[in-house]
Amino acid sequence: MEIILTKDIKALGEAGKLVKVKAGYARNYLLPNGFAIPASQKNLLKIEVIKKQAAEEKLALHGKYQEIINKIEGVELTFMRKADENDHLFGSVSENDIVKALADKDIEIHKADVVMEKHLKEIGTVDVVISFMSELQTAVKVTIEVE
Repeated sequence: MEIILTKDIKALGEAGKLVKVKAGYARNYLLPNGFAIPASQKNLLKIEVIKKQAAEEKLALHGKYQEIINKIEGVELTFMRKADENDHLFGSVSENDIVKALADKDIEIHKADVVMEKHLKEIGTVDVVISFMSELQTAVKVTIEVE
C-alpha cells in the first residue's frame, strides 16, 4: 500500500515522503495515529504542504531540543546497584532508569531518545548518548557503583 508520511518516522523517512508499506501496518498503525495518509490523487497534491508543515514543526522542535541539550551538558548520573565479586550487576541500568534519573533533575526526555546497544550491566562509568534528531545529540555520564 502506498502512503504519504505526515510525520518523520525513523524506519520509513521524513514527512511528505511517498512510501510503500504493508497494508496492515498502514491500516492498523500509521493511518489511525495520524503518521500517514493514503496516497490518493487528491493527497498527492498536498505533499508540498505537508513538507512545509513538517519543516516548521521540525524548526520548533529543534529549539526545544537544543534547550534540553543545554540542560543535559555536564549532568552526571549515579546509580547504586548490587553486584557480584566480578563487578557484574545482578540487575541492570536501562533507558527507563536514565529517563527517570533525568526527570528527577527536571529534564524531560522520552526513552526512545536514549541510545543504548544494551542495558548497562557492569560497575563503572560510561557515556550514554541522548539523540533527538540526527544532528542533535549529546551524552550524559552514567556512573554505576556498588550498593
